[in-house]
Amino acid sequence: MIQLIGLRHDVKIEIREKLSIIPKRQERCLEALLNVCEEAVILSTCNRTEIYFQSKEEDMDYKIFEALNWDKTLIKCVFNYKEEKAIEHLMEVVCGFDSLLLGEDQVLGQVRDAYEVAKASKAIKNELQRLFENAIACGKEFRTKSKISDIPVSSSSMVVKQAIDRGHKKFMILGYGGVGELTSKYILEGKIDLLYIAVRDLQKVNIEDPRVKIIPFKDIHKYYEEVDCVISCTSAPHAVVHLNELPNKYLLLFDLAVPRDIEEIVSENPLYEVYDIDTLRDIHDDNYKRREVSMRNNRYIVDRAIKEYLDWKITKELSPFIRKIKHNGEGVYKERLETFKHKKETKDNEKLAELLLKSTSDAYVNRAIKVLKEEHLKGRSKECVDIISRIFQL
Repeated sequence: MIQLIGLRHDVKIEIREKLSIIPKRQERCLEALLNVCEEAVILSTCNRTEIYFQSKEEDMDYKIFEALNWDKTLIKCVFNYKEEKAIEHLMEVVCGFDSLLLGEDQVLGQVRDAYEVAKASKAIKNELQRLFENAIACGKEFRTKSKISDIPVSSSSMVVKQAIDRGHKKFMILGYGGVGELTSKYILEGKIDLLYIAVRDLQKVNIEDPRVKIIPFKDIHKYYEEVDCVISCTSAPHAVVHLNELPNKYLLLFDLAVPRDIEEIVSENPLYEVYDIDTLRDIHDDNYKRREVSMRNNRYIVDRAIKEYLDWKITKELSPFIRKIKHNGEGVYKERLETFKHKKETKDNEKLAELLLKSTSDAYVNRAIKVLKEEHLKGRSKECVDIISRIFQL
């Protein structure tokens, strides 16, 4: 049974960061999950933590929390979906329906990354693997047909637009993972004077732009004075921006990380304007209505993908019988192939081939006729005729 345990949307960031799983811990967490379930995928982003898993047991919340060493008193903060509801949720997530910023364009890559990590860790196979492959394909098709990428939105684009619209021209980015790289791209598309990118490995960033300066992460406090906007997006498990290191001047700070990068006390100081993932929703987005219409008009792609996967799951139950059919068919053709090999030197090959092909056809045609007669005598000929007609394309 495919199941999902995920954080509810109304859970505050101080709780979400306790249940987040940073990238470097995902493999270890997947290993722990496989002790209690058959398959597992961890989708952990700045806005969500979701565990997709396969298990025959129904009530798995406590076992999942134990495996991940989470505080069990926080179980009330999660939802649990099973089968069709879990499948529908993933399809909506990958297309941006379930995002804080409707239609945001990073989630497809995040789902793909989660799938690749699980695959590399041998944590998925069978049904969950097929589900994520279908979901990724659904996300790609949705973006292509809805053209939602023509109305780009992400936490990165939102904060950069907000800062530039306010007249900020000197930026610092903390961290250069996927979010950091995307954020720098948006900043450099604007009319800015300076961009510091703070990383632990200076070789990690190679940007040929005179406005960009790469600085050691340990020295960030030395450069705060020179900027007017700081955007932090590291995967650190603890705060990296501390009040006692900030300059005595106004700063606009955006914290795109979970767990948060900026210690809470900073937002209490009137000198600094701080936005975290939760307060980003207060920033007005002019493109919201356009995205909403585009996504509503293309919702059918999600619904179709859900149906296709559910149909696959149902027909998968026939796999053992289908294998028997194929094995039986293989036996018929091999038997006639052996006959051909033994007689091809003594018989007219064309007539021999005709005889063997006709005997193969007769083997199934005569059997179908026999079954049809038997079913007619039982009063089930209508259904039988329909099935045989489709098989023989009558």
